[in-house]
Amino acid sequence: MAMTISELAKGAAVGVETVRFYQRKGLLDDPRPSHSGRQGRRHYGAEDLRRLRFVRSAQSAGFTLAEIAELLALDASQDRPRARAMARSRLEAIDQEIARLEAARQSLRKLAGECAKGDAGPCPIIAAFEA
Repeated sequence: MAMTISELAKGAAVGVETVRFYQRKGLLDDPRPSHSGRQGRRHYGAEDLRRLRFVRSAQSAGFTLAEIAELLALDASQDRPRARAMARSRLEAIDQEIARLEAARQSLRKLAGECAKGDAGPCPIIAAFEA
């Protein structure tokens, strides 16, 4: 099943420019015929769509483009121990971000409660962020 770049982009729910960006970064192949020196039409297959979806999912999980490139290389070399180590490291970073967000939520909840106690004096929410 050959797809155009717009069909590939639509299949992964991204824009055409996103596909081109990933190609420039080396995360996706650019299948244009280059032997003639002319700009040709791109034709993509199911593997290209699978790879594009992987890149988007890995980005959503917080991996950087460099890490995604490394994961793709690890997949080709079947280096699962390194892939697991990268996943564990990303999980640790996510856990730290969750802890930071939970602390921020608790602080805001406390400030909102203090603010609701009355209208006299400075707003505790604004005062807290000015400090």
